[in-house]
Amino acid sequence: MDCVDMSRDAASVDNTVIKRFGLFVTTLAAFFVPFGISSVNIALPSIGKEFLMDAIFLSWVSLAYLLASAMFLVPFGKIADIYGRKRIFTYGIMTFTLASVGSAISNSAVMLVCFRIFQGIGAAAIYPIGAAILTSLFPSKELGKVFGINVAAVYVGFSFGPFGGGFLTHHLGWRSIFLVNVLVGLIIIFFVFWKLKGEWREAKEEKFDFIGSIIYSIILLLIMYGFSQLSTMLGAWLVLLGFLGILLFVKWESKMRSPVLDINLFRNNRVFAFSNLATLINYGATSAITFLLSLYLQYIKKVTPESAGLILVSQPIVQALFSPLSGKLSDRVEPRIVASIGMALTSVGLLLLTVLDEKTTIGFIVASLVLLGLGFALFSVPNTNAVMRSVENRFYGVASGTLSTMRMTGMVFSMGIALLIFSIYIGKVQITSEYYPLFLRCIKTAFTFFAVLCLGGVFASLARGNVR
Repeated sequence: MDCVDMSRDAASVDNTVIKRFGLFVTTLAAFFVPFGISSVNIALPSIGKEFLMDAIFLSWVSLAYLLASAMFLVPFGKIADIYGRKRIFTYGIMTFTLASVGSAISNSAVMLVCFRIFQGIGAAAIYPIGAAILTSLFPSKELGKVFGINVAAVYVGFSFGPFGGGFLTHHLGWRSIFLVNVLVGLIIIFFVFWKLKGEWREAKEEKFDFIGSIIYSIILLLIMYGFSQLSTMLGAWLVLLGFLGILLFVKWESKMRSPVLDINLFRNNRVFAFSNLATLINYGATSAITFLLSLYLQYIKKVTPESAGLILVSQPIVQALFSPLSGKLSDRVEPRIVASIGMALTSVGLLLLTVLDEKTTIGFIVASLVLLGLGFALFSVPNTNAVMRSVENRFYGVASGTLSTMRMTGMVFSMGIALLIFSIYIGKVQITSEYYPLFLRCIKTAFTFFAVLCLGGVFASLARGNVR
């Protein structure tokens, strides 16, 4: 009897250790990816200056990464459910780390954009599969808490990104940002092999839908690249082809025994469908904020990259502080209520940014960012909690991948709208003092559109229904 008890105790200790290191590794990875996004955004003016890039081409340093990520999120989620979440997660970290090396040694704008594509592919296997690993490790009653910690790490990454990226760019040059990514990636790989034991393959009996994955990726490529080119007829046709492709994808997936994306998750699961729609709208309305404000602060307010990073850090710091509280709250209160309040606060924060001009004070910008940070914290964790609790465990990878796809698609849409507005008002020119009045008009137009879009997202968030 004592031996049995000792065996149970040992198993319990092992399980606790695995859970702790699973949370540690996925949380460090959750910091790793957004740091790479936000730190590069703050370095864009420096990158553009070195490679003599116009405003449209410069945006592709960010857009290429987001586009590649979105294309592979759902396929990688399904592959992870079948072949092992830890395995695909590890491959993702390795790919991201190697691509960071390539980005650091890039000697042309084209080379940098190409390596950013590979970074995006690696990122597609990191954060969403990390969330699926957590869902496999922890019981549903603890998910709000662990997602709160995990999402807080995302916001710490976003918050440290502008400051760290600004500091590194100012003192060591923009290439040092990618070298930091390499260091963090190696640390994560070490801990995965050393402490993260076990594997999770709840869908191991299923076959991977390769053709469906190809159709899915092409559709996203058409739609998102089309959004980035909406100022031309080509962009409009690409978006139209992408939406027509959705009909083909739905028809194909409906016939498959093991689809890459189970369409019934959207047809028969109201919480899942509207939570993903709310995510798409939220990120579509907010993801260009850092890009626009980084340019505004450095061009219009004449601050250094380091100072711009310190200002922009106010938003994600608030997100990081309130995300664990938001997670615990969503374990007790219906997630749709908390998330909808967060979306409403975000709308107000965006509305405040529509009045930016040359005389706007830094204090006003910081106050607006603080409100936005609170709104993001109240929306993101409850929304993630709602999605992951609305599906069976064999769909964890796909559900997490779908949610991340909505995020990335929203990010690309947000950047696409910003590009469209730049194309209409400025065109393919470097942003110099003579174009500052037009640049400010772009800023105001963009934030007005995003505020209205986010307000509409409140209704999508409320429409999801109750999880409990």
